[in-house]
Amino acid sequence: MSKAHFGLIGLGVMGENLVLNAERNGFSSVVYNRTYSKTEEFLNGRGAGKQISGARDLKDFVNKLDRPRRILMMIKAGSAIDSVIESISPYLEVGDLLIDGGNSEFRDTERRVLELERKSFGFIGMGISGGSKGALEGPSMMPGGTKTSYEAIESLVCKMSAQVEDGPCVTYIGPGGSGHFVKTVHNGIEYAIEQILAEAYDLMKRICGMSGDEIADVFRRWNATEQLSSYLVEITESCLRTKDCGGKEDLVEKIMDKAGQKGTGLWTVLSALELGAPVPTIYAALNARVMSSMKEQRILAQQIISGPSIKSFDLGKTDNDMSFLMDAVVLACFASYAQGMELLRIGSNEYNYKLNMPSIAQIWKGGCIIRSQLLGRIQNAYSACPELQNLLVDPWFSLEVNRRLPGLASVVAGGVASGIPLPCLTSTLDYINSYRTGRLPQNLVQAMRDCFGSHTYQRVDKEGIFHTNWID
Repeated sequence: MSKAHFGLIGLGVMGENLVLNAERNGFSSVVYNRTYSKTEEFLNGRGAGKQISGARDLKDFVNKLDRPRRILMMIKAGSAIDSVIESISPYLEVGDLLIDGGNSEFRDTERRVLELERKSFGFIGMGISGGSKGALEGPSMMPGGTKTSYEAIESLVCKMSAQVEDGPCVTYIGPGGSGHFVKTVHNGIEYAIEQILAEAYDLMKRICGMSGDEIADVFRRWNATEQLSSYLVEITESCLRTKDCGGKEDLVEKIMDKAGQKGTGLWTVLSALELGAPVPTIYAALNARVMSSMKEQRILAQQIISGPSIKSFDLGKTDNDMSFLMDAVVLACFASYAQGMELLRIGSNEYNYKLNMPSIAQIWKGGCIIRSQLLGRIQNAYSACPELQNLLVDPWFSLEVNRRLPGLASVVAGGVASGIPLPCLTSTLDYINSYRTGRLPQNLVQAMRDCFGSHTYQRVDKEGIFHTNWID
């Protein structure tokens, strides 16, 4: 019996869809799940009649694979990955390759690459984005590890990934944990854009009294523009049009306002803090999810703490596309990508990943959750200037910022006057205003630091490091 080209451990929805994807692209597969009943269910169901076999244990699983073995693990990040590595290692041989396709913390991947390479095994930490549908039809893949390990799976992942006009949505990201680092930042951008769209929905509902279908019409028009054409805007329209059990009420209004998270947004913010990269829009989105989890406290506080009454203000409704609100959403989305790309640039320099910024933008153009038409502009910006420090100063983006900044300011001012929380829109306005200000008031902060802690300061009119006795 011929042996399989590809092995998969972990038959969750993503795992099932990825192995079906591989089989459809001509790679016979063997699958293993901790509970064999799950394996049998898959083989008798979605895997029936396909070039997919199952294994009862890891030894049997490894023996059914052609060498060099290529094994994708789609299991929970953390200790579960280490446990599987420990259990399967005795059956592996020189040149065999393990791939972690989950959302692992990139430092864990760094450690695993070193440990497995010492044993002459390959290890790839590969971020995968696209959800269950993307996994089946073609996701965006972000593999990191040694170049030799990537070359061993290149033919496989190039066929499995989403395809766009300029190639497959996969590339060699770089050494060590770089693939998972890029996926972490991807998810931080995703957090931000989701929150931005939620804030736009909230304003249209509370200020304009619009129904789900009316708000969905606005998102449909936005999705037809270069600036906002994206998967997330597309599915937002779908969510707003969906009715409860075939009835007339909007299903979204029946959903508890508590958003979950799996940790990648937090890792993005922690990495940014460690690297000194400003990501206020992304942080605001993470904090909004944390605040949403405090449902009981918020209900109590609503009865105790009063605020301004909601006042009608112009979102640009007369233009039929909510032009002022669109300005705000566009700039907040720009800021999300700009902050994420800047974090990647700074991280690449710090960790010596040598990330190719245009390539990262290219592989995000298809398959992944943050895919958008805007990524073509981002790709062009970094191709024209590989050392670009911030996307907002690229000529095309800066023209858009200058044109749309008054709309963002107007929307934030109106929201503040009405007591409506707009964490991402407000943070974006602060971010842009801070970035475009040549002199910030931190000179006083530094004076205070020197006053109480002798931390010294620099001067604008002469070279050197100075200290002053501020209090007699």
